[in-house]
This record gives sequence, C-alpha cells and structure tokens, in this order.
Amino acid sequence: MSPHSVKTGQQTATWWKDATVYQVYPASFKDSDGDGWGDIPGIISKVDYLKELGIDVVWLSPMYDSPQDDMGYDISDYEAVYPRYGTVEDIDVLIKACHDRDMKLILDLVVNHTSTEHSWFKESRSSKDNPKRDWYFWRPPRYDEKGNRLPPTNYRSYFADSAWTWDETTHEYYLHLYAESQPDLNWENEETRNAIYDSAMRFWLDRGVDGFRVDTVNKYSKHVDFRDAPIVDPSNFIQPATHLYCNGPRIHEFLREMHDQVLSNYDQFTVGELSLTPDPKHVLKYVSASEKQLDMVFQFDMIHLGMGHGLEDKYEPTKWKLSEMKQIVAKWQKFIEGNDGWTTAFCENHDNGRAISRFASGAPEFWQVSAKMLAIFMTTLTGTLFLYQGQEIGMINMPSDWPIEEYKDIESINYYREAERLSKTGDPTRKDRIMRGLQKMARDHARLPMQWDCSPNAGFTTGIPWMRTHDQYKEINVEVEEKDPNSVLSFWKRLLALRKDYRDFFVYGIFDLVDPENEDTFMYTKVGNNGQMALIALNFTEDPKPFIGVDHCNKMTLLLSNYIDSESETLQPFEGRVYLNF
Repeated sequence: MSPHSVKTGQQTATWWKDATVYQVYPASFKDSDGDGWGDIPGIISKVDYLKELGIDVVWLSPMYDSPQDDMGYDISDYEAVYPRYGTVEDIDVLIKACHDRDMKLILDLVVNHTSTEHSWFKESRSSKDNPKRDWYFWRPPRYDEKGNRLPPTNYRSYFADSAWTWDETTHEYYLHLYAESQPDLNWENEETRNAIYDSAMRFWLDRGVDGFRVDTVNKYSKHVDFRDAPIVDPSNFIQPATHLYCNGPRIHEFLREMHDQVLSNYDQFTVGELSLTPDPKHVLKYVSASEKQLDMVFQFDMIHLGMGHGLEDKYEPTKWKLSEMKQIVAKWQKFIEGNDGWTTAFCENHDNGRAISRFASGAPEFWQVSAKMLAIFMTTLTGTLFLYQGQEIGMINMPSDWPIEEYKDIESINYYREAERLSKTGDPTRKDRIMRGLQKMARDHARLPMQWDCSPNAGFTTGIPWMRTHDQYKEINVEVEEKDPNSVLSFWKRLLALRKDYRDFFVYGIFDLVDPENEDTFMYTKVGNNGQMALIALNFTEDPKPFIGVDHCNKMTLLLSNYIDSESETLQPFEGRVYLNF
C-alpha cells in the first residue's frame, strides 16, 4: 500500500478517491485580456476561489493548439497551447498555483483523433507511401452499380454526417468518428502509440500535471475489417455503427500498455470517458485496480435520460421516470462492492445541458431549492465527485427563446442542419423536434460564459464574449452568492466540507435504495465502515410529497436540509434532507 493510501471499508482510500474535481472549460471560464475568450491567466486568477470552494483537483478541458472546429478537441499540436489561451509557461504557472495550495491539475487527453492540421496528419495525407500513412485510417472508395463513388462503409459520425471523408490528394477516404477535421488515429500502429505517449502524455506529466481525463477512451480499437453497419434507417445511406468501433478487440491491451509504459511511472490518476458500455462486468475490466488500465470512468446512463435512442435520434426529447434514474444510480453505486474498482459521481459536464434545467426546475420560484437538492444528491454519492464550472452557483440552460444562431457547437449546428434537410424531404416536424431537444440538452448550455458578477458580460470579459452571456447573470453569479450565507454557492461550500468530514458515509459508503418504485421522491441509505448510517431523501417534484422515511428517522438526527424549516412528515418542493444516526 502506498504512503498516499489508507484502508476504509472495502476500498483502499487514495487522494483521488477522496477528491472533489472541478472541470474548467477554458474558453468560458475567465478572460484576462479582454478578447472575449477565456484564458489560462484568467484561470490562475481564480485558483483561490476554487480552493475556498473546497476543490481538490482542477480538470482543465483542452487548451492545446487547435483550429477550434470542435472547441479544442481537434488538436494540431499536443505540446503547444492555443495562443488565445496563453502559453506552455502559463500552464506551468497554473500547475504551481494549484500545487502551492495543495491542489492537483489534470488535463484532457484527446488521443482517439487529431486535427487535420496536425503535422502527423499532414504527412499522412501527403502520399500513400509516406511513413505516417498508416498513422490514420485510409481506405479506397467503393462504387455502386451505377458507378457512383461511395465511402468504404456506411458509418454515421457522432456529428450527424458520414464518418468518412474523401481526400483528393491521394484519392482515398479517411475515417473520422467525429468531425471531418478530426481524423482518427490508428492505434494498431505501434509507432503511433509511442508518439502519443511521448507527445500527449509524458510531455505534460514531466511538467507536473497530475493525470488525465481520457477522452473517448473505448474507441481506440476498431474492427479494422470495416464492414458495413446494419441498416436501421432505410431512408439514409449513413447508419449508426457504434458497436463496430466501441470496446474493440484490442482496447484493454492498448490501455494496459499505456498504463505500464507511461502512467505507472507517475503519481497520477485517470478518469475515462466510457460511452455505450452498460454492462458493469465489462466496465470493471477498465477500472479494476488489478487490471492496471484506468482508475475510474464516467458512465453516462443518467446523463442520457431524456435523450433519444441512438446517435441519429440523440436530440429527440423523450420522457423519463425517476424510477429509471434510481436504478441507474444504484447500478453504478453498487457495482464496486466487493471488488477493487472505483466509480464517479457527476451530473454535469461540457457535453450536456445544465442539470437544474434537465432534472429539476430553473423556474424562479424553484431554481434555488432545485440547485441545492441536486447538490445534496451529488455530494452524498459514493465515488470521486466531479463538478462542472458554474454548477456551484446554480447556472441554468440558456433561455428557450434564444434562436439557433446563438448555438455555436458543431454538433448542435450539424444536427439542426440535418433536421432542416429532413423537414423538407418527408419529415416536416423534425426541425421543431430537434430544436426542442437542443433547448434542453445541447452542449452549448454548459459553454455559456461563467457568471462572476453583475458587471457587463457577468465579469467574464471586458470585451465581446465569444458566446452570449446568460440573461439572468445579474441574479445568478459568484459575487452575489458569496455575500449570501443562504445562497447556492454557500450551500455547496458547506456540503463539500461535510463530504470530507463524513467521507466514511459519503465517499466510501455502501448505497441502498429505499422505496425504489416511487416516482416522486428519491431515498437511499449510505452505510459507513463502522456501521453508522446516513439516510438521504430528495423530492424531485414541484409539489409537497409525503416523507415515507419518517419512521426510519426516529433515532436519527437531521444533518441538513435545503429548507430552513423542514416539516417532519412532508418533503417540500425539491426538498433534500440528510439524516445521520450518530
């Protein structure tokens, strides 16, 4: 056992299990030079704010040099910083600022693909016999019976178009699971992997970075025979094909090699973005300590509540039930019991709408209690806790009357354009349906500028912000909430401190549902290593609901509620409570 770990319950405690991680989206966090774009010096200026909030680890979303087609997830140089963000030396200052305050810094590791502007891809596309040709996936075209050129397969990309793009230079197609400016790296090639390890990982770990959030971690290993996906939409050539490139045949081999050759040489941690992997037994292969691959992953079952089924229908809004959420939460809370895996607790990130707007209510009369109820929910779940910037002040989705022109994300724009085309060719309601989905779930909502104060543009910038500032920034911002002991921000500070004080319950406790079929209230218990128990009760509705846990609480003490006056037998709208049996 390392000097950084102790034993608690069934798990070995480490700094990264105990940690609260705060995700910074650099373009939208804080602009220091008035160009309307957030930057690294702006983040440095707010490190003390994050420390006072109770943050242990800062997760910095991509700040690498990039054409910014996909907001930095299209990287043109792993060893450089996008000039509008700053310099490599600025990152060094940020690392030191975090470390001086006993905080850590992790970066986004984006190595499923690069930008088409990366020197590796420029070489690869230059000729069929270039030494880096096999660093990406190139395939010749197919032709139909009329001689029309077709892509090598019928795969749909994540951004609504074909996953293959024709390149005139060598008259072949290249694969991109995301935008056409994001060609997929070929992990089958050992030289490619070694270059990734040196350029994208060791370069930053050697500078003091404390680990990585690993982007699209289960897509590195493809079925390289590239067979067509089954046709589920006869009206379209492109078809969803996630089962053909997720969790491929060599994925665990690749991740184990990454761990053994690179990660094992540093005191760091990794959290993987693991999509489309619903089986806990399979997830355990990624996060079991004995497997030596990843420390934890993000599972997205809960985040996907309310989304349509499959890539093609992602933004088709669907109804969800609280009982569904309960089963999902229980599934990932329980799956680590009795083994050496670990899990995460989160409900927001840069790729989704705001949790208040999706799972509770952003209406003025319910906004504050909704934010606090969700805060109780997140801070009492077992696992490493992740917050997204603005979550701690209760930021909500952009207003529903904002037009599509205010949406900047490539995925939102592509889905909307596709819906426009389909609305003209046989599905006249699709555009309106997709717009309703974007209003609830688009990635843009999380990317609005951080709301710091009541000054123009919420104190994010003195210039013109790259995205419009939320209309309600004068009511929802850090400056206002720091002065209010009953604010959402003050409540988060209290909860994060309590989570550390009662980590045996909240970070490591054993989770069990109470009344799992109830569609209005969400109740569960957390049992610590010493047998003590916490009971958490959450009302997910805007109406008062019976508190069926009143009998459980006769010998328990109310630790906190998001209401000043709690009624013993009734949960008020969006009320949350925590009881402990001291």
